[in-house]
Amino acid sequence: MKGDFTRQTFRADRYYSAVLLQQGRVQLDADANEQAAIQLALARRTAADLIGQHGGPGTGFEISYVPRTPRKSPASLNIRSGRYYVDGILIDSTRPAVGQPVGGPEPSPVSDSWTYWDQPSAYLDQEREADELPGEFPFLVYLVAWEDLVTTVEDPSIAEPALGALAPDTAARAKVIWQVLPLKIEGAESPQQAFDDWVAERTAVRSFLAARTEQPDKIEDDPCILSPDAAYRGPENQLYRVEIHEGGTAADGATFKWSRDNGSVTFPIVALDDTWVTLSSLGRDDKLALHAGDRVEVVDDAYIARGESAPLPRVEEIDIAGRRVRLSEEPQAGVGRRAAWHPLLRRWDQRESKAAGGTVKLAEGTWLDLEDGVQVWFKPGGTYRTGDYWLIPARTRTADVDWPQDKDGKPLMAAPHGIQRHYAPLAWIRGANDIQSLRKTFQPLAKPVTG
Repeated sequence: MKGDFTRQTFRADRYYSAVLLQQGRVQLDADANEQAAIQLALARRTAADLIGQHGGPGTGFEISYVPRTPRKSPASLNIRSGRYYVDGILIDSTRPAVGQPVGGPEPSPVSDSWTYWDQPSAYLDQEREADELPGEFPFLVYLVAWEDLVTTVEDPSIAEPALGALAPDTAARAKVIWQVLPLKIEGAESPQQAFDDWVAERTAVRSFLAARTEQPDKIEDDPCILSPDAAYRGPENQLYRVEIHEGGTAADGATFKWSRDNGSVTFPIVALDDTWVTLSSLGRDDKLALHAGDRVEVVDDAYIARGESAPLPRVEEIDIAGRRVRLSEEPQAGVGRRAAWHPLLRRWDQRESKAAGGTVKLAEGTWLDLEDGVQVWFKPGGTYRTGDYWLIPARTRTADVDWPQDKDGKPLMAAPHGIQRHYAPLAWIRGANDIQSLRKTFQPLAKPVTG
């Protein structure tokens, strides 16, 4: 989650049951966030232990097929509203109630289902051939969910108006995002087993990173060597985020981007005109502002939900009076131009791009410099997914990064800290009227008293 955090301290393998505050101590966001994470992990583990890998009450996420219409409207699905659990995570597809304006007509009844095309977080386009359902039967329909961060940019109602428009925002929110998508499985005797194999392949951990501060030459030969370069040299505490931009392997051209502020420096977009971008603000101060030469990413809700990776243009010119910036190239079509999708510029901090598109070419088996002595190392033979990330706290007091080490002080390799996606099969569609449900259901324990 790209929030303005000091660090993220929750570790499931520590088995902590609570965070206990002590009198007279400094309070940190990391402590409160860890307590929330402990409680959430407990609730989800309990649900998963009782329910299993997936299941739900009633008819939530029940699937029916809607064939193509004579007017050439593409085939669709009906997705019943309700609740479903995947790996203990509650996924609620209940449509929100519609309010009635004063003196206005009665609102239309709330539908008990979504369609494939209007589900809220998939951002599917009937004009995109890749988004259409498979043209031939059979195919499988599955549910995928993950947790994302919501700030005042995505939901302005979070902001407290009494603080004023120029005041910083306060707490962010976590939200479970879900999508119902099709999967074509060829020649499978068991669609369930084929789906399980597909999920295992998609969720397998095949990339690892280690982090450290820069080491002087020949330190392995003489551990007593000290150097002013062997330290974190930044002027402030930071939470570095290293995120895969273009996935694949290093040989295939995988790239990454990095931010010293966990990717949290963003600028809401008001308008896009060719390479000129009008913003609601240019930043609160110089540290959180845009400067000529910065690499930025134009994103919106749909771009994020689809897991896309477009080139990162460079800021070429800044019009302070007009709150505008000119980019080195026009953002890709269809991104950042719809206000309802909360478009924004996200600043990344690599400047000397070593790969096309404003990112850094991923090299394995060697220490790569970020800045101020912070270095990262990718394990050879990795396969990388767009959006996977690692968080690296850097501290001025210790002049080092906060990263796990072995007993000899060597940095340990770590799997990506996110994004963790969770999958469940919903239906095996053998024909328009031949659907095998793959959902699992349970009934409430409470029953009427008899006798």
